[in-house]
Amino acid sequence: MTRRPLSTYRLQIRPGFTLDDAASVTRYLADLGASWAYLSPLLAATPGSDHGYDVVDPSRVDDSRGGPEGLRRFAEAARAAGLGILADIVPNHVGVAVPRDSLWWWDLLRLGPGSRYATAFDVDDRVADGRVRLPILGAPLAEVIGDGQLKIDHAPAADAPDGTLSYFDHVLPLSPGSAAHADDIAELLEAQHYELRFWEDQNTDLNYRRFFAVSELAGIRVEDPDVFEESHREILRWITEGLADGLRVDHPDGLRDPGAYLEQLAEATGGAYTLVEKILEPGEELPGWWRTDGTTGYDALVEIDRVLIDGAGVRSLDALDRELRSGSGLPAPESWHDLIHGTKRMIADELLQSEVRRLVRTLPTEIDGAADAVSEIVASFPVYRSYLPAGREHLAHAIEDAVRRRPDLQDAIAALAPLLADASLEVAQRFPQLSGAVMAKGVEDTAFYRLTRLGTLTEVGGDPSIDSISVYDFHEAQRARAASWPHSLTALSTHDTKRSEDVRARLSVLAEVPERWGEVLTDLRAVASTGHGPLDALLWQAAVGAWPISTERLHAYGLKAAREAAESTRWQHPDVEFEKGVAAIAEAANGAAREIVEGFVDEIVLPGRSNSLSAKLLQLAAPGVPDVYQGTELWDHSLVDPDNRRPVDFVARSEMLAQLDDDVAGGILPPIDDSGLAKMLVTSRALRARRDHPELYDGYRPGTVVGEAAEHAVAMDRGGVIAVATRLPVGLARRGGWGDTALLRRETPAVDVLTGRRFEAGSVRLDDLLATYPVALLVEQR
Repeated sequence: MTRRPLSTYRLQIRPGFTLDDAASVTRYLADLGASWAYLSPLLAATPGSDHGYDVVDPSRVDDSRGGPEGLRRFAEAARAAGLGILADIVPNHVGVAVPRDSLWWWDLLRLGPGSRYATAFDVDDRVADGRVRLPILGAPLAEVIGDGQLKIDHAPAADAPDGTLSYFDHVLPLSPGSAAHADDIAELLEAQHYELRFWEDQNTDLNYRRFFAVSELAGIRVEDPDVFEESHREILRWITEGLADGLRVDHPDGLRDPGAYLEQLAEATGGAYTLVEKILEPGEELPGWWRTDGTTGYDALVEIDRVLIDGAGVRSLDALDRELRSGSGLPAPESWHDLIHGTKRMIADELLQSEVRRLVRTLPTEIDGAADAVSEIVASFPVYRSYLPAGREHLAHAIEDAVRRRPDLQDAIAALAPLLADASLEVAQRFPQLSGAVMAKGVEDTAFYRLTRLGTLTEVGGDPSIDSISVYDFHEAQRARAASWPHSLTALSTHDTKRSEDVRARLSVLAEVPERWGEVLTDLRAVASTGHGPLDALLWQAAVGAWPISTERLHAYGLKAAREAAESTRWQHPDVEFEKGVAAIAEAANGAAREIVEGFVDEIVLPGRSNSLSAKLLQLAAPGVPDVYQGTELWDHSLVDPDNRRPVDFVARSEMLAQLDDDVAGGILPPIDDSGLAKMLVTSRALRARRDHPELYDGYRPGTVVGEAAEHAVAMDRGGVIAVATRLPVGLARRGGWGDTALLRRETPAVDVLTGRRFEAGSVRLDDLLATYPVALLVEQR
């Protein structure tokens, strides 16, 4: 029988926080109420990697993360604390930034087709005579040769019997017998199984599949049984030896056939608990035939955020955005779908043109204008990908939209349509891998940094054109999860979120005070500005949402945001002059504008904390398996990675939890203040209730709230537990509070586990129930 968690707690394992460090916090996680520990990737990764998604050797646990013995010690500690273990795995790609550290890649580069790993990598042998194109040069090859920048070392080594070729920090193996060309560097290079290319050629001429546009992450053919077996042998050992209970599969959409992969994984693990990192667009459902327990929870994150947002206020922020654009000499804003069509088309034409060209090379017949047509279809694709034969309706939509936008390509699109729908063809098998990459880069990593009116809306898994949802729609989404995917993860913060849950919760208040935010933004821009109004709004929101924030953190975020937006500056070709404006904002936040920032934060911090506590309780009580991202049991105001991978002080948290328990036992409840103890109270009590009384969470019904302020409450009845949360706290305060609003309950006594207060049978007024905190968790006394 598959063992499944009641909740998880995500730990980022890295050289600075090893498996032994993780072992030392297992007791704290259990005391907090977590059911399983959820570990980031553990396999050997590129030296210095903090995230671990750049695996270089799938046969062993990374020594810098604690090694195999560290994993065993962690597992022993977790078991002693009563915790299960969920491990994050990466089947789509391996890290190749440092070839010598990447066992499979080094062998391929040295031996080419004779390598045992030749079939492991997704390399197109139609070009460059099958040689792997390496975009590592700072100039075209002829210039590099002419400048003498390539160095040959003929000294044999265990992994390079014929010597090595070096270009600055890049070291590559020489192929067998190629040393005979030592006197002619051009002939020597021709004798290798790789082809050195100018770094910009990665956009157009790369011939191996990547993770999105990251050339340092090379895709592997996990659909090959031998590749699956060798890349998963160590992972399967964790399951069979009891070192892990379940797996989180990173980026399955990068695989040729995710469903078949999950089937193979389930057979190999005996049906172990398995989650997929999958973004679902509005209305899209997780494929029901997949052998998985659900997603990693972006869908739940969006539902919780949206039910706490004032949609009318967002429309006022839209007006502010139009003013900012007009004042900056920018065109009027496009619709969301037109905006992302443009950003996706840009990605297909630029960063991922290599992938488009490869797709065209797979066509069984030549089609005039094929590359242009493929790019237009992929830009119109409405979801991340299809899983043929399922999903043909998405392809049909994309075809129709592409023809509407580009009637000049009608013939090419018509010729492509049946080929892209034929699952037996390579072009149809590869197109979904391309569409997912274009969506990720064009939407999450570009458009999200251009549509800036409210940062809460541009979060992973979200569609910013949907600015809010009703309480009714929220309940419908929870009922659907309870019915179809009861063991799917739910999340509020992850290592991939653009902003932490508490940043988003604070920013959501802007939709309740749009005019006031407009005034404050005007004052802030008068102190420092990039000259690009929407980007200014994004950066000043980051300052306000993550406050207090250092100049260094805000500057790093600002540069990433501006370059991802790719409007005034870019990663590959930064505009140094424009970026001075980004630096000016970062410096002003803690300098000339500090008083303005702090004054406004003081105005919104309390309703922001109300949103935070409401979101946390809704997540922890709702259907699914709630995940707590490391450190977020206290206030956490992190921005996009790597900001959200900063060290977490678990010693302090453990001490705080112990003191909190003592205080609560003595009748002392924590205030909602800077300490974050109120959030720790909500987190720990909700997790413990779920762990200790899982039988009380056996259903889902909307709670019934009546009265003059009923629209400001969200209540859910899980069977024996009722969670109540506050929404739109500024509006609630404006109307004078809860008034006669009441929660209708069964004739059963209940205890609010957050405050310890007992409520007798029947309805309860919300001004009484929520007198201490904006949330309550009523556990029925049966």
